[in-house]
Amino acid sequence: MMTVRTRFAPSPTGSLHIGNVRSGLFAYLYARHNHGTFILRIDDTDLERSSKESLEEQLADLKWLGMEWDEGPPDETYFQTNRVARHREAALKLLRERKAYPCYCSAEELDAKRKQAEREHRRPVYDRKCRGLDLPPDLALPDKSAGRNYTIRFAMPLDGETVLDDLVKGRIVFQNSELDDFIIVRSDGSPIYNFASILDDVDMHVTHIVRGDDHVSNTPRQMQMAYALGFTPPAFAHLPQVMGPDGSKLSKRHGATSVVAYREAGYFPEALLNYLARLGWSHGDQEIFSKDELIEFFGFEACGTSAGVFNAEKLLWLNFHYLKARPLPQLVAEVKPFIASRGWTIPGDDAWLERAVATLHERAKTLVELVDFASFYLNDDIELDAKAAAKFLKPEIAEPLRALAAELAECAGEFNEAEVQAVFESVLARFNLKLGQLAQPVRVALTGGTVSPGIYEVIAVIGKRRTVDRMNAAVARIEHPA
Repeated sequence: MMTVRTRFAPSPTGSLHIGNVRSGLFAYLYARHNHGTFILRIDDTDLERSSKESLEEQLADLKWLGMEWDEGPPDETYFQTNRVARHREAALKLLRERKAYPCYCSAEELDAKRKQAEREHRRPVYDRKCRGLDLPPDLALPDKSAGRNYTIRFAMPLDGETVLDDLVKGRIVFQNSELDDFIIVRSDGSPIYNFASILDDVDMHVTHIVRGDDHVSNTPRQMQMAYALGFTPPAFAHLPQVMGPDGSKLSKRHGATSVVAYREAGYFPEALLNYLARLGWSHGDQEIFSKDELIEFFGFEACGTSAGVFNAEKLLWLNFHYLKARPLPQLVAEVKPFIASRGWTIPGDDAWLERAVATLHERAKTLVELVDFASFYLNDDIELDAKAAAKFLKPEIAEPLRALAAELAECAGEFNEAEVQAVFESVLARFNLKLGQLAQPVRVALTGGTVSPGIYEVIAVIGKRRTVDRMNAAVARIEHPA
């Protein structure tokens, strides 16, 4: 029985795009479902745009998502730039066997032919002018410094068909006569991506290539190159594109499109994995999957053939689900780096932070939002909303606030919600007030606004000293307006 081997081959030229990661995720799930091998290969032949920073960010993103690889970095043999000698060797083999040939056409000549084809409403394909020329006696790859100023073109079969039995799209038949003789080695001697990629795939014994359907047109060319090199090409699964809500290809104008952007925005890896898996694949009516369930149920037969539309609101809803279900100790550990990134010091231990988070975790949808909501717990220098202060911090409430602060200061117990409630009830009775008449001014004084968790639990979390200080500051503001 064949051992499934899939790969994900990002280029370290920027952040990992959501659409690209979705293809990598499906490759990962298929390998895991079939107890196979998942390979991470770094296609870094774009030397001008590739960077160490991008590579490190991408590796961190994949580890954060939990897409662990079985083969790949730090092993240097999985970097495409370290395989250039192998690519050149294979190109020479094709030359020697006359399955490829030197093309001496200049860029200007090719451009003129392209424009002529456009004027005549023909497809601008290469006319194979150099295909029948005699090969040079010193058969070698291009090298301008040595006087070998040409490109190498692959000699496509002139008749017959290339048949792709795609695992998602079904059978696609390409007429070889409609496929041109494309360049596989540039005039500077560097192999093109399509040639290097399929050679790496067959050398690494990849059995299934999973990628976006924008690569379908490359597939018959890559299949023919594999045949010419004496290999059986892998199976292919071409996934429909990920589109924005307006029907165009997902891009930055639709909002965040990279994994790192969602990581930094306080999303959970489980939410992003869950959402991307459902973007073009389904299992009945189930919406929420654990990673183990995704692996158990995944198969290409359940992949759709129409484009997936990225819905940021649905992803946010999923993240909200995972945040609510998070065990509090885990949530505390995960929120700490986001607090530190603000430069804030946590005014308590983990148990205190857990109590604070417990009052907010069913309100916040992301870790960043959770920190935003918790700002009044974490900082004493709170800014009061001007409208809220004007509405609730009026002269007639100064004395009840002062009395409440004094009674809270005298509490000798654990300062829990029950004790806070008893003090409130005492002050309400003394001044003949309803809860709302006192609770809202207190809320503004403690949190800066009019919306917060229950006032008793807020006070219990903030603590006696900090609560009394803020209430006395509110009284001073009322009595001595700036």
